[in-house]
Amino acid sequence: MRFYTGQHQYYCGVDLHARTLYLCVLDDTGTVRLHKRLPCDRARFVEALEPYCCDVVVGCECIFCWYWLADLCVAEEIAFVLGHALYMKAIHGGKAKNDKIDSHKAATLLRGGAFPMAFVYPPEMRATRDLLRRRLYFARKRGELFSHIRMTFQQHNLSLPSTGQLRYKKHREGLVEAFEDPVLGATIEADLALADRYDTVLRDLERTIEARAQVHDPDALELLRTIPGVGNILALTLLYEIHHISRFDTVQDFSSYCRLVKSEHRSAGKRTGSGGAKIGNAHLKWAFSEAAVLFLKGNPRGRAHLKRLQRKHGKAKALSILAARLGRSVYFMLKNQEAFDMDRFFT
Repeated sequence: MRFYTGQHQYYCGVDLHARTLYLCVLDDTGTVRLHKRLPCDRARFVEALEPYCCDVVVGCECIFCWYWLADLCVAEEIAFVLGHALYMKAIHGGKAKNDKIDSHKAATLLRGGAFPMAFVYPPEMRATRDLLRRRLYFARKRGELFSHIRMTFQQHNLSLPSTGQLRYKKHREGLVEAFEDPVLGATIEADLALADRYDTVLRDLERTIEARAQVHDPDALELLRTIPGVGNILALTLLYEIHHISRFDTVQDFSSYCRLVKSEHRSAGKRTGSGGAKIGNAHLKWAFSEAAVLFLKGNPRGRAHLKRLQRKHGKAKALSILAARLGRSVYFMLKNQEAFDMDRFFT
């Protein structure tokens, strides 16, 4: 956990919503200088902060609509800090909670050096990252259609015409004709029609994202593709979710952000449990978990290494260890600008 410890003359806490915001400005002695509700209007926000713009920092909790506020502060040369939502316990754990109280607490945390920081993703790559996340959402929706098709066949004790994966069109032939009931055939036909549309949308999105990646950081993308099993989508996911590896001071910070290590709670020298499982980047956790499985395909050394880990830790934990090792490798690959080295990986 990182805290913002910068010293300023004024501290502004913002409780942000989709249409309104509540801001509280404290001076360096803790006196409230401004405490009011405003519409989410750029001009009104800048006007309200104008008397304090000589030396003010703005803090806002990380929710879905923080983009415009962060970009506005950058444009107006106002210091901006994004608060980590899961770490802001002082706000969520209060007995009384409303917009006015929350904004004052945010300003107080800023002034006291206890405001937990989240990463403010720069706007240059932000839109492409969000488009990549949307592409993953569509891919999962297409997967749900294929699951429904398989379930329908299982309900009627029928076998699929092909044993291949349904994401390939050649394995979708004969699915409708397998049912004598025309209503069941219409159900399968509807699923296939949607899947065909998803295929077109996903293909177009992948072309757009690939083109943007060649502008943003083609060298890092090529390095990530040198990892066995990491294809185009996983490489793009790693590129845009990491942004620049320089934002992580140590490999431990990177592994923690990727949810590749398990936290431990201790007190008086005794282990009291664990927590923080949801703190970190879920997309990087998914990417490295997928990479660990794909890393083993056509890789005898990788499978032999996994078997050794399985004998000691079991299959599930062995795959988690392999994913964590891949995460460490990616950190040093990007930091040192070196391609993946299989010999070094197993050393």
